[in-house]
Amino acid sequence: MLSVIACNVLEDEVRHLGADLPHIREFIFMPQGLHNEPIRLQRELQAAVDRAEADPTVDAIALVYGLCSRGVENLRHTRCPIVIARAHDCVTLFLGSKDRYAQYLKDHPGTYWYSPGWIKSATPPGPDRTAKLPRDYTEKFGADEVDYLMEMEDHWIANYDRAAYVGLGIGETQKDMDYTQHCAACLGWNYDQVQGDPSLLRALLSGEWDVKRFLVVPPGHVIRLTADDEIIRSEPQSAAP
Repeated sequence: MLSVIACNVLEDEVRHLGADLPHIREFIFMPQGLHNEPIRLQRELQAAVDRAEADPTVDAIALVYGLCSRGVENLRHTRCPIVIARAHDCVTLFLGSKDRYAQYLKDHPGTYWYSPGWIKSATPPGPDRTAKLPRDYTEKFGADEVDYLMEMEDHWIANYDRAAYVGLGIGETQKDMDYTQHCAACLGWNYDQVQGDPSLLRALLSGEWDVKRFLVVPPGHVIRLTADDEIIRSEPQSAAP
């Protein structure tokens, strides 16, 4: 039986593609945005892995994540193999392959991605974010820090010039596409609508784990970043820091 641990940015897609798969024991969905706090992401993923391994009916764990700010590195597991796509982030799961993602970014390096789950669970760049951030910063850091933090936001936004909407035909609405296009117009960005490909996510959930697309991490091993196009590798836990 398979335990599926996923970011809730992909919740609708994961539930839809996994609905008729009898070998899936459970879905565990994690809050969006944990990649912004890699230590917290690793801690909460570890708790989810521990929960899955405590169920004797579970014999494998699928992580519906990419490397995600390296938050998936060094997860300890003693009984069940962990399976994860070779991906830097969840956009690869929407596009269907790391090679397609790499080619798109090569052609359009300043791309910020929007998806149904991302729009629903976060506040991506656009007028809503611009209005919301000063309130959030005031509450968290105090009014004296707002101008500086908004200046840092402007520097970050300046790295992008394109809003790309991608979906898998699951839970998509014209409203989301229009919203992405509106955000692009307000920011002075180009807009693109990219057709998603569910094949990678479907393969992860159904157990079609070829080595080109997936890493199967044996018990007692951990996930580590590589410096090549494989993205991730496994190594014995004793070799990890």
